[in-house]
Amino acid sequence: MSCRSVCKTSIRTSQIVSRPSSKVRLISDLIVPEHSRIHAMYRVFGLYINFLLGIGSSDHVESIMDEVEKYMMTRLYKEVFCPETTDDENKDLAIQKRIRDLHWVTIEMLCVPVDEEIPEVSDSVVKAITDVIEMDSKRVPKDKLACITRCSKHIFNAIKVSKKEAASADDFLPTLIYIVLKANPPRLHSNIQYITRFCNPSRLMTGEDGYYFTNLCCAVAFIEKLDGQSLNLSTEEFDLYMSGKASPHWPQTSGASSSSPGGTAFNQVHKRLDLLTGLGERQERVIEKARQLESDLIDWTDEVEQKVQSVLESFSPEAQNPAATAASGTTSAASSAIDSDNVENELLPPPLQPQVFAG
Repeated sequence: MSCRSVCKTSIRTSQIVSRPSSKVRLISDLIVPEHSRIHAMYRVFGLYINFLLGIGSSDHVESIMDEVEKYMMTRLYKEVFCPETTDDENKDLAIQKRIRDLHWVTIEMLCVPVDEEIPEVSDSVVKAITDVIEMDSKRVPKDKLACITRCSKHIFNAIKVSKKEAASADDFLPTLIYIVLKANPPRLHSNIQYITRFCNPSRLMTGEDGYYFTNLCCAVAFIEKLDGQSLNLSTEEFDLYMSGKASPHWPQTSGASSSSPGGTAFNQVHKRLDLLTGLGERQERVIEKARQLESDLIDWTDEVEQKVQSVLESFSPEAQNPAATAASGTTSAASSAIDSDNVENELLPPPLQPQVFAG
């Protein structure tokens, strides 16, 4: 029996979508806070498949359950993802604005053990950001979890390359928070709720997918409650950064504490800005001198050509020996006369006659 027939038979048996009007009631039941019904449905599917197949491999049952989940959620996605009867959309906007306001948070503030100056680390960070953003484009909960898993593995690789040793769980969570802040994934709250409501419970409670998803939920909860103390900042500094009136990327002001991580960042940024300003001025001077050198070379070339032409004109053969020039002209005229067709034949020497010698 195919997966599709299993789904249809089970749905008819439980009378979930037996009538057109019951579909509306189904959707209404699925989006309420109590989601035990959909989880119970997965358990019923599991028992039903075991009954059909008999005692077999659990991996085989899980594979069929994956297809059941894919078949169901692909068709119900538009109705059950971020439904209007919940406040998921408002929470999406709130968390998106929250992450946008925290754009100033640096790696040093979160104590993230990642060095983005290393090309391999930078590449892993970009891939992790891409994967967590791609989660919103998937429809099946399993596929969304796969995006989270790939993102987490790229994070572990970035930590491993940076530290030159295996990454620990204590390093993973701060780095995941940093990736979420940089990515600001679309509809993050709705995606988490969708996975929680409609994913196969056994996958969320066991395995690496469940572990990484739990860490993502912890990262979002941390971002929602993030304050100055979490970043080793004073309340005044945190409020200034959140309001946009100051930033750790700006030059340090007299009122900022130089001993705090924010003050240290101020000093580093200020020094780099001074260095960039000096390099810009030096580049302008080099360009100006290069243009002046180009102009001088053009003038020198013209001057040399004029002098060479003057020397050639003053030392020409006609100017040095006029008599030789006249004699040369006469000789040339005579040669022309000899070679002319009008020369009389008697002026030419007689031709040589052949002579016979008797041996």
